[in-house]
Amino acid sequence: MEQLSRNRHASDASEPSPSPNSASSVAAVTAPSCRRWWRRLGQGVLLLTTATVSASVGLLAALTVPLPSHLFPNDRGPESIEEILKYGFQYRLSRPVHILVMGIDRVPGADPGSTALFEGRSDTMLLVKVDPKADSVSLLSIPRDTRVELPGTQEMTKVNDANARGGAGLAAATVSQMLNGVTIDRYIRVSTDAFRELVDALGGIRVFVPEKMSYIDNTQKLKIDLEPGWQVLDGDKAEQFARFRQDGYGDIGRVQRQQTLLKALRDRLTHPAVIPRLPALIGSMQKYIDTNLSLEEMLALVGAGRYISQGNFRQVMLPGRFSQPNEYIASYWIMDPIGRDRVLQQYFNFSPEGIAESRTSEISTLRIAIQNASNQPGAATQLRAQLQDMGFYNTYLVSDWADRQNKTEIIVQQGDLDRAKELAKILGFGSINPASVGDIDSEVTIRVGNDWAKRTK
Repeated sequence: MEQLSRNRHASDASEPSPSPNSASSVAAVTAPSCRRWWRRLGQGVLLLTTATVSASVGLLAALTVPLPSHLFPNDRGPESIEEILKYGFQYRLSRPVHILVMGIDRVPGADPGSTALFEGRSDTMLLVKVDPKADSVSLLSIPRDTRVELPGTQEMTKVNDANARGGAGLAAATVSQMLNGVTIDRYIRVSTDAFRELVDALGGIRVFVPEKMSYIDNTQKLKIDLEPGWQVLDGDKAEQFARFRQDGYGDIGRVQRQQTLLKALRDRLTHPAVIPRLPALIGSMQKYIDTNLSLEEMLALVGAGRYISQGNFRQVMLPGRFSQPNEYIASYWIMDPIGRDRVLQQYFNFSPEGIAESRTSEISTLRIAIQNASNQPGAATQLRAQLQDMGFYNTYLVSDWADRQNKTEIIVQQGDLDRAKELAKILGFGSINPASVGDIDSEVTIRVGNDWAKRTK
């Protein structure tokens, strides 16, 4: 393995090329210092996976790279995970980084470890921004059915077709063109089989299943049979949860469940009980991964991910709508350009020249779905009445949430963080959930918790 730089005053990385094969470094590299690294491997892997899963980047790629012994001089080793992070892995991102993460559909006949394994359509597509200055990670879920134009052509197709047609390069160029020319610094492609093995190696993940999920999907060759409620899902059941499509929302419902699974993975990886299981992932994951992230860039992501558990992790889905039955031959997700620009500005701090600053509409026009998740019947109806008295006329009720919650959530369904924060300030209660896991037709979903019942009393 190529010797890494030991310059503690490495300059910031140069601006990258939009190409996913750009060789420019995204990390300013300094030399780590730690002893008995094999004994600490479990902790090191925890750091790698915690940082990269939280960002949904580098998780499996980092696990596939054994850390070289020349990085660890024979002096005093760290005594805690914090010391490993502070002294052991002193790699730092020098600027914000955009990484395209793709989960690739199974390719019939492709052998694990072969390049053919990554030539299928992208079942999952995520654009992730890791921002070392803001100590934050923003994740944009791009529905696989999003209607796009392939660069250099006038052909319209679904975005998940780009990787199958031209590999990671075409996929990155397509996403960049769709998102106003945002730079894609790196890519990670993960075979679908990796997810199941990862979850099993972690001993399962705890997820709330909101409804009974039971049917046989002949297209995906998958039998889905899940009971509702909180439960620990193994790899097989986690895949069933992710691929379920019989809720009337199709691919968009899957995007919501993928965001739920990412949060569950993050929670699991930060639990000390999983440390002994993590080393088993090394090597076994390698055959499922393709990436152009370098070792030092992966380690730099570790440092950038250290604040993620403090709440600076934001998820959003590309705003849009379902195509009408008579609109196109195929079924598409039609991107909302105004919503896209708002998300790029608020989550990615990206607004190129020629794109007007997204103007926030009056707070009273916010389309709000209200869902009861408290022990008090009628709580959602009561809150809606209060909102109407306060001038919020664009509100509606949705079916009760099956899981009882103590605290009210304000879910930023379409990525309008500014108005969601203003709404929370007006209400005087409720925590902001920057994720697209609420009612699909809403701009904001208020999931009413037991704290509302206490306020009414």
